[in-house]
Amino acid sequence: MCGIAGWVSFDSDLTRQQGVLDAMTETMACRGPDGRGTFLRQHGALGHRRLAIIDLPGGAQPMSVATPGGDVAIVYSGETYNFRELREQLAGLGHSFTTDSDTEVVLRAYLQWGESLVDHLNGMYAFAIWDQRDEKLVMVRDRMGIKPFYFYRTPDGVLFGSEPKAILANPLARKAVELDGMRELFAFTKAPGWSLWKGMSEVLPGTLITVDRNGLRERTYWRLTAVEHTDSRQDSVEHVRELLTDIVDRQLISDVPRCILLSGGLDSSTITGLAAQRLARDGEQVRTFSVDFVNQEANFIPDEMRDTPDSPFVRDVADYVKSAHQDVILNPADLADLSVRRAVITARDIPQGLGDMDSSLYLLFRAIREQSTVALSGESADEVFGGYRWFHDEVVLKEDNFPWLAFNNPLSGESRWEILNPGLRERLQLNDYVADQYAAAVAEVDHLDSEDEREHRMRTVCHLHLTRFVRQLLDRKDRMSMAVGLEVRVPFCDHRLVEYVYNTPWSLKTFDGREKSLLRHAAKHVLPQSVVERVKSPYPSTQDPGYAAALQQLVKEILSEPNDALFTILDRGWAKRAVEQDPARMAPHIRVGLDHVIDMATWLDLYSPELLLD
Repeated sequence: MCGIAGWVSFDSDLTRQQGVLDAMTETMACRGPDGRGTFLRQHGALGHRRLAIIDLPGGAQPMSVATPGGDVAIVYSGETYNFRELREQLAGLGHSFTTDSDTEVVLRAYLQWGESLVDHLNGMYAFAIWDQRDEKLVMVRDRMGIKPFYFYRTPDGVLFGSEPKAILANPLARKAVELDGMRELFAFTKAPGWSLWKGMSEVLPGTLITVDRNGLRERTYWRLTAVEHTDSRQDSVEHVRELLTDIVDRQLISDVPRCILLSGGLDSSTITGLAAQRLARDGEQVRTFSVDFVNQEANFIPDEMRDTPDSPFVRDVADYVKSAHQDVILNPADLADLSVRRAVITARDIPQGLGDMDSSLYLLFRAIREQSTVALSGESADEVFGGYRWFHDEVVLKEDNFPWLAFNNPLSGESRWEILNPGLRERLQLNDYVADQYAAAVAEVDHLDSEDEREHRMRTVCHLHLTRFVRQLLDRKDRMSMAVGLEVRVPFCDHRLVEYVYNTPWSLKTFDGREKSLLRHAAKHVLPQSVVERVKSPYPSTQDPGYAAALQQLVKEILSEPNDALFTILDRGWAKRAVEQDPARMAPHIRVGLDHVIDMATWLDLYSPELLLD
């Protein structure tokens, strides 16, 4: 896994900038608690913090190879799941290896194939290579955007890092936020390349960037394309089963303890069942973890997003696969703890306003990290197979809008914008921004001439989720896990599976009249019947009014201070009204708004950004 940082400057001598590079690198300490290293040459500097997963003694970074034309060095974050096959292939081409790490395989692959190495990799990764032979930096991000990667142009080069905080530690980076950055924070469209910070961008998923004396150039090496699907229903189910089995087998490879994140839903239970099946062949017991809230099951009330509590289904799966299971039970005080909130905002670098869903995920991962270093997750199955409720809501599907915004969702849309300062809300013009982003996203979709109106629309909806919505969730999961030094792997994001399922017709994705038909039938051999029949339920959120009451108290304390910067962004009047509501009867969007007030106040305190919002 790990955290990376670096600096390219063609008008400076970076060998004199060890202190600055160290400061950038140390911001990634949570991502890499097991080691650190730096590499400095006149115009290229690399920093690395290591979370040791594969080849614990031999995989230290930065890793470099001396060539006749100069050193070639890499800093790498992530995992390459086909590294063993690549290693064998490269050895046959004459390469020798001094470690057993996948990092060295990627470095040797670059020496063999140059920038075409991207066509050979299967995994989740963000890495940078400084090639002294050409004085060139190569930055690469995985196809789905599982691992974060940011860059910041400078007058004579570039700064980069796994997270914005690494870049912001360099004095050349301006810690400023302008209207465009703020628009996306509240719009929830995941604009390609967006960063809240002015002048900073993401390396796009499936993209390779080169930086040399001639400037910065981007190349897309992977994107979703439309291909005719010719397999029968039975063959499609069997192929999905074969792919998932191979993917889980590969992603269980680790030299450190690993586990499965189990929610009791179809997605995480599938990963659990396949992992248990694989580990049993080696005489191992699968380890599983779940998050829950005090008295949630006993007092559960169905709502528009969740019909059932998770706990009964978690127990069914744990009993069925005989896992070593542990529940992490949280109370309102845990979720509202300001020290947890500060850790979450520091991890994410942005005030996203997801409240207990972020805090509980962070606390779950912190508890898991005491026993495991690697966890497999069911994240992204809903995007791949079409699982969310709005995929099946005819009213929502007819809207010219992102489905997750058109759906009755307290996390997005007009209700989310009520908390904004009225003057800023007017300047942001969020409805126009969302409409522009939607038009741009739809224009990127390839279609087949043979598609009817229904298939055309559903391909578009699937594309929106795989190129926009899922990236928000992957970033959240990466940041929360790496904040405690836990590597989370996401089998459903394997590009082979994504490509295959993306091109199956919608009628095949729903052939049994339910959501995720292909997955349900491909995985039923490793699942209890209760989970096979369970309806989609998203990540849990506490229903305890004690949490809402705790939020109100925190916002009252914020209101007692001047907080001029905060209330140039948010509406003080809204906050005053919200803290007077009955917490037992509070509407979900009000609670989300309170979370956003606390997140924004915490972010302003931690980062002291320059606000350019006029």
